[in-house]
Amino acid sequence: MIRLAVSDLDGTLLDSSGNLPKEIFPLIEELYEKGIYFCAASGRQLVSLEKLFAPVRDKIIFIAENGAICAFRGEIFFCKLLSPEKTRAALAQIEAIRDGSVYPLLCTPDCAYYQDDVQPFVSYVEASYLNTAHRLFSDILKKTGVCKIAVYDARGPENNSMKILPQKLEGLRVIQSGADWLDISAEGVNKGVALGFVQKKFGFLRSECAAFGDHMNDYEMLLACEHSYVTENAFDGLKKLIGKTIPSNDDGGVLHALKKILSNAFSKKKK
Repeated sequence: MIRLAVSDLDGTLLDSSGNLPKEIFPLIEELYEKGIYFCAASGRQLVSLEKLFAPVRDKIIFIAENGAICAFRGEIFFCKLLSPEKTRAALAQIEAIRDGSVYPLLCTPDCAYYQDDVQPFVSYVEASYLNTAHRLFSDILKKTGVCKIAVYDARGPENNSMKILPQKLEGLRVIQSGADWLDISAEGVNKGVALGFVQKKFGFLRSECAAFGDHMNDYEMLLACEHSYVTENAFDGLKKLIGKTIPSNDDGGVLHALKKILSNAFSKKKK
């Protein structure tokens, strides 16, 4: 029986306009009542996720910042920060490839900071992050730790920054997280490692977990679950690696899969 359903958000559970399915909150409530937890796993910040899922906030698990943070009912039970030295080294390499299309965002557990006040970068940041501020990065690094550097690349990371940064930033995780974004995290930080902490804390077996994703930053998370699927709109490389698909995000693929999990739970209890 499935006891945990984990889903990426952008491109997976959310539609192309960034909206949650209308039925998701009552469905999460029903799953919870049957002993099945839902986990929202995203590159978004924790406070944004908690607001997005406010009606069911205390009944779901959050994996935020692409695996740097895990939380449940307001308690952060896992948080992995980049060292100040690694953060500065990464920012220096990003600066070296700046061409008017690449902009970094420093993500802390509480706020996302941008140094470049330019459009459309700032609009994209404010669309995905609830708590944002315009600050000098040097001031931020004196005061707080960074859990992720998100990099906006208008040319597409696969055409530009992903060709350079992974080789320059050995000892850090550099992964494309969307059409225009890549993420830089501490070595070993990903949604799959974070899910491992969730599985250990709650006692979930791999065979009891289902996962849904659409891009390469979901790969380790999908491997950590026996029942793993990608949406039909997923990145081709991930589709080839995982093999099993559900309908696209715009066709409610995750919603249909969750309903099937709930239906199977009902039928097994009746037997």
